[in-house]
Formats: sequence, C-alpha cells, structure tokens
Amino acid sequence: MTDATESRALRSLRDITESGRPLAYVRSAEERRIMALLREAAGRSKPALPVWTWSLTEGMRRDGAKSGKEMGPRAALDFVTAHEGPGYFLFKDFHEPMRESAEVRRRLRDLYEQSLDTGKLLVICAPVKFIPEEIERSIVYVELAVPDLPELVGFLHREAEAIAAGGGTVDTTEATLVQLARALQGLTLDDAHHAVRRAVAARKALDAGSVPLLLEEKRLLVNRAGLIEYIPTETGLEHVGGLDILKKWLLERHKLFEMRDRISAEIVPKGILVMGISGCGKSLSIKAIASCFGLPLYRIDMIEIFSGQHGKPEGAFARACHMLESMAPAVVWFDEIEAGINAQAKEGELGRIFAFFLTWMQEKARGLFVGATANRIDLLPAEMIRKGRFDEVFFVDLPLDEERMEIFRVHLQRRGLDPSRFNLEPLKKFTKGWTGAEIEQCVVSALTTAHLQDRELTDADLFNLTANVVPLSKTMKEQVEMIRNWAFDRAVRASPRESVR
Repeated sequence: MTDATESRALRSLRDITESGRPLAYVRSAEERRIMALLREAAGRSKPALPVWTWSLTEGMRRDGAKSGKEMGPRAALDFVTAHEGPGYFLFKDFHEPMRESAEVRRRLRDLYEQSLDTGKLLVICAPVKFIPEEIERSIVYVELAVPDLPELVGFLHREAEAIAAGGGTVDTTEATLVQLARALQGLTLDDAHHAVRRAVAARKALDAGSVPLLLEEKRLLVNRAGLIEYIPTETGLEHVGGLDILKKWLLERHKLFEMRDRISAEIVPKGILVMGISGCGKSLSIKAIASCFGLPLYRIDMIEIFSGQHGKPEGAFARACHMLESMAPAVVWFDEIEAGINAQAKEGELGRIFAFFLTWMQEKARGLFVGATANRIDLLPAEMIRKGRFDEVFFVDLPLDEERMEIFRVHLQRRGLDPSRFNLEPLKKFTKGWTGAEIEQCVVSALTTAHLQDRELTDADLFNLTANVVPLSKTMKEQVEMIRNWAFDRAVRASPRESVR
C-alpha cells in the first residue's frame, strides 16, 4: 500500500532499491536534497542503513562524520564493492571520472554484476547527463523533478525546527503547512529555502500570512527561467463586466475542479478556449479564472519559446509544459495561442510542437486548468478545438447594452468612484459597438481631463469623450464581422444570445 506521506522522489528511490538494481544516475544540482532523500530512505529501512558520500574534494565520508578519507574514483568504487551489507552511496559529479577513465567505466560494470540484489545502491549525482554507452543498460537514469506536495511539507517541518530555534514563530498545523507548501510548488528545495527565509526575515514568523511573500518570491524565481511568467491574480469575476454565461460555467466547473482527486479523470475540467474580438475581455477572463479557482496563474511566453535562447523551440516548449505540471494545481494561460500553433503547423518544428501540445492537453496532470485565448480561431487546426482537448470554446463578442453599462461601473469603482453618482444611461446609444478596452480608456481619459482641471469627474466628461472615439468595430469592420460570422454556430457565446448587430 502506498504511503500518502511519501514523496514521489522518495518512492522512486525506494523502487530502485527494491528492484535490486545497484546503480542510479540522478541528474540534478540539488545535492542536499538528494542526500536528504537518501537519509530518509535509509531511516525507513529495517534496520536503518548506512549512508556514504564521495567527492573528489572530500573523499569518502560516512553521513554524520566530520571528515572523510581521501580516495580516488577507482578506490571509491572498490570501497562500495567491498562494503559488507546493504547501504546507500552518493557519488557527486562522478560523470567526469566516467568520461575520462576506461578503468572507471569497467569497474562500474564489475560493481553492477557483484552488487545485484545485495541492497547496495550507488547514486551518481550530477547537474548534467553523461552516461557512457558501455554502462547505459546497467544504470537507472532519473530526472529529479521539483518537489511534490508531501516532500515540501516534510521540508517545512524541518525548516520549522530551525526557525523556532532561531527565535521565530511557526504555525505547524497541517492545514497551514499544506497551504505554505502549495505556495512553494514548482520551486527547487534550494529556492524554497531562500523563499522561506525571506518570508521569515520580513515577518519573524512563518504562517498563513506568509503566503503572499512566498508567492512574490516564487514570481521572481519562476520569471527568472524566462519560459514561464507568474501572473499575480487580483482580478475576480466581479471585475469582469458581462459574460454571464461564461461566469456561470466557471462557477459550476470550479466545484468539479475542487473534487478532482475524488472523481473520474474524464469529468475533471481540463480548460477552455476563449476566442473573440480584441479588447472584449478574453485576457481578463483568464485572470478571473485563477482568482475564482483560488489558484496561481502562469503564462507560457511563446515568444521566448521561439527565441532560441532556451534551445530548440520544441524542447523548450516541452520543458515549460512539464515544469507547469510540477506546479499543479494552477491555471495555465496560453495567450494568443494561434500565434504559436496554427493550421499550417503540420511539418517540422511547428508540427512537433503541435503534436506535443495535443498529447499534453489530453494527458496532463489533473491539477492544471488551461485557459487559452485566440483572436483568430479560424487559424487553429480542427484537432485542437475538438471536444476532449478543451471542455468548451467560448466566443466573446462586442458587449451588449447592459454589459457596457456594467463595464463602466466596474472601471469607475476600481478607481475609487461610486458608479451610482453618474447617469450612465445616455451612454448606451453613443457607445454601441464599443469594446470593453475602449470603455476603460474612456473612463481613464475622462478622469485625466478632470484631474488636469483640478475637479471631480462628471457625467459630461464621460459623455464628451464618446465623440472622440472611433471604435474597433468600425475601423476593422470586415475583420470583426468575419470573426463573428465564424463563431456564430461554432462556439458557445460568453454572453446572452442577443446580438448587437
């Protein structure tokens, strides 16, 4: 039976040991984390097993000892072979001796034969992958993913002891530790350590109030990678004017998403594609989803993916998607998805990205909800918008009369003004065909005029501004009509069915 408190990384390590294989190669720069995992695995064994470490600089040292014994790579392998009984051995940066010495490669093959089913496990740890062809069939290769929730909770338990010893206060209730661990998901343990220390330095405590500080540190660390951007979610559904059908759908699916670990995978919400006219609230809707679901929001930067700075685009895209899975639960935002994946993406680089994305959407972790936006959905391949990839395709049209008034009220309220002070009814006629972005700019421009004259905003300021706006629905009339005609019977309207045409 699986232990619910056992992390994914620890379970993988124990599986290797129980299979009787004596060699493992772990690609990771987190040596302290691997050592902690080996200690935990050794402590769970009956009886507890010894743990040894080796490096070129410190030689062979038993865990807990203050010093080690100097020995070269070949002598270190002889030590493991001669060791009586089971044990764990961590060899740091051993890829270089393997690369340079045929004798070391031969001795590794000998060790494999002599240590099968003996309970010994030699873990080679390095930040790069190098496995010689001679031994690749004898060694288990592991890409150490970022810590999962159980591992982060265990890490926080250890950090709590150190913080308390230093005079800080820690809320060690399980609910709080899980909340803090969720805020740290997606970070390495080293990064999580720095994030925790920064939060403690700011408040002299680690509790539920530390979550915003952890998320801010996480934003800085995640954005550093370049492929993924953490987006603060301050926009709720109440900040979205209109789109009542979309809002109702999200509130219903939110309940199912919260039950994702208790219900069948096929009914767990996967995500939505929001298409429509530019400036009508597509991006705002995705931000509101994250707030509604109470989840962090991450945006994949397709420009960075194709920049070449992170290797081949298809590899960078796959890494970004896998990284997001390690951060689940979360909302993932693919902005203007047609720019990176379109109907012509059938061959070469784009074709490989397209094929990977289709598979990933079908098989991704339950805890990821995808929100994609598109201005020109007709550019997307049919395979992408069929049922099973996205739960629903919503069309965001030009706002209706009442929706425009609601958008005015939202933007006035966000700027500290009481909407009831204004007579907005006359604006219905003069803002017909306006987008939400144009309404927002009208409010901003009217406020600017009032501030320049050092007075309060008036109805006249808003009304006068309407005469100076030529809406997108007129300047890009043909393109807007084409989008609306395409979506007429192909997508679910985000607003009631009445048309503004």
